[in-house]
Amino acid sequence: MFLSTQLAEGVNLHIRQTTQFKTVSFSIKFRAPLNQQTAAERAVLSNVLQHSNGKFKKSAEFRSYLDDLFGTVLYFDASKRGNEHTLLLNVETVNDQYLQQNQVFNEVLELINTAILEPNFDNGAFVPSIVEREKEMVTQRIQSIFDDKTRYAQHRLTQIIRPNHPASISANGTIDTVKQITPESLTKAYETMIHEDKVDIYVVGDIDVEAVQKKLTEALPFKDRTPKKLEQDSNESKPEKDYTKEQQDMKQGKLHIGFSTPVRFGDEDYAKMQIFNGVFGGYAHSKLFMNVREKESLAYYASSSYNSQYGLVYVVSGIEPSNEKKAIDVINEQLDAMKNGEITDLELSQTKAMLVNQLKETLDLARGQIEIFDQYKNLDETFSVDIWKERWDQVTKEDVQEMASQIQLEAIYFLCGKEA
Repeated sequence: MFLSTQLAEGVNLHIRQTTQFKTVSFSIKFRAPLNQQTAAERAVLSNVLQHSNGKFKKSAEFRSYLDDLFGTVLYFDASKRGNEHTLLLNVETVNDQYLQQNQVFNEVLELINTAILEPNFDNGAFVPSIVEREKEMVTQRIQSIFDDKTRYAQHRLTQIIRPNHPASISANGTIDTVKQITPESLTKAYETMIHEDKVDIYVVGDIDVEAVQKKLTEALPFKDRTPKKLEQDSNESKPEKDYTKEQQDMKQGKLHIGFSTPVRFGDEDYAKMQIFNGVFGGYAHSKLFMNVREKESLAYYASSSYNSQYGLVYVVSGIEPSNEKKAIDVINEQLDAMKNGEITDLELSQTKAMLVNQLKETLDLARGQIEIFDQYKNLDETFSVDIWKERWDQVTKEDVQEMASQIQLEAIYFLCGKEA
């Protein structure tokens, strides 16, 4: 799918030559071990790099120049996966072959070099006023979770079932860790990222592979580095308590339940767990949706999700507070039914079809191709839709029943109004 080459120790370039798109997409991912401090620093750093650099001191100048490059899109972001934090730069630009003057590609490479390697420094450090402004923006982003009750409930559940664990660390850090950032500490975090992070560079488009490889090597002259080893998360982090009820000014109740599974991404049974989640609550034909929401009318919404990095399954639902006990009972009944092998051929076939369709839809986008390859590249096998379709097709009712039998309840979290 992608042709991968090593540009330096710890720095890899992945190129996919395809006529599928009229644009060229880049994604440059800087990876470091995840903890609260580095997450906060790198979230603020992504904001600071987004809006100015050594060449374009003001955001308006930067955006205007991007518009001049035929609407080139460029943005920084921060995310996490497993025990790893990622600061990324995504760029999408028109392919030169569709222009009369074929200069945009080289100018975009120069801009990528500027955005990453020429920061807007004042006396060798980031500008204090810009740092304070972006700290405030990240703080507001963190605070916004409190206004979205569904996100807040999920955040609290994760804190409860996996305290002091990567699963409960936000990619933005905490408000306290953001407040502690100074221009000097942020500059140090930037230098660490440039010189020590593991780096993956992705390019997708109708391009000359050798030429692009040469140009990127020149545009991003990263030196050898030995990326820090990730600490393996242990299962010693256990729930603080098995039931928590909290009250706020709100009407609809948020019932969130956390389960654990020994199956992680890349395990032999991973495909089976994907099917389990799809039948349990992943889609509109699933047991949770059809029974908790449709049949019993207990929820405004009810679904499940499988976090394969941490071996966790979440059930989320919006309910009337008076329906809490009944909703929990019906949710548990769906899991018990699966443990007893009560899985229809239709549930199984619809889930398999949905997984294949989702994968194909993702691969219709250049960014989707990058993210899929980035996730699956460490499995030491060639990724293809056909391989995964075959794996899902081979999953039987008995396999799904076996996955259900391994699911363990971790904790229940209920957020509701003060009158409940």
